[in-house]
Amino acid sequence: MPVDSFKYLPRAIATYYRMTAAKSELPIPWTPVPRPLSQCTFGLVTSGGLYHMGVERPFDVEQEKQEPERGDPSYRTLPTDVQPSELGASHLHINTRDVVEDTNILLPIHRFQELAAEGRVGRLAKHAYSFMGYQGFPPNTTAWQEIYGPEAARKLAAEAVTCVLLTRPDLTAPQTRPCWHGRSKQLACPRSW
Repeated sequence: MPVDSFKYLPRAIATYYRMTAAKSELPIPWTPVPRPLSQCTFGLVTSGGLYHMGVERPFDVEQEKQEPERGDPSYRTLPTDVQPSELGASHLHINTRDVVEDTNILLPIHRFQELAAEGRVGRLAKHAYSFMGYQGFPPNTTAWQEIYGPEAARKLAAEAVTCVLLTRPDLTAPQTRPCWHGRSKQLACPRSW
């Protein structure tokens, strides 16, 4: 089942977005892994709009429905011992049904716990972070760059994270269940840590 990234937008705006090519302003951050993975502490970050139900509020999709050129730039802090049934997804540009059914699609907490138990990675940080990836069109990432990104980075650094797995929904895939070890991941170790 294809994902309709423009489902809640007026037809004219959706058509405009589909016809407009977006260019990235910044290069994709990449730093080589500093040590063997078995000695690394991993942090997980997703742009899939996950939140801890009853603890933190969902992302503001109602505002986005009213003002499609805006997205919620804030983030949510998710404990990595959270039960899957405690996670919700609020994102207008992906099919959240499958994500709620199996949160490891976007936030592979349980897979990393298994990897740590097997000794293949050092450990998983106690907290993961979720952003709602849509930031309007054209994207306005100022709040991410100046406020929320640095906040989340400081929190990851405070947990001695040496590597970050960033997952994003694969909006181009024909299926709604992107695989965490497929096209939906990037492994990056922040230079400043």
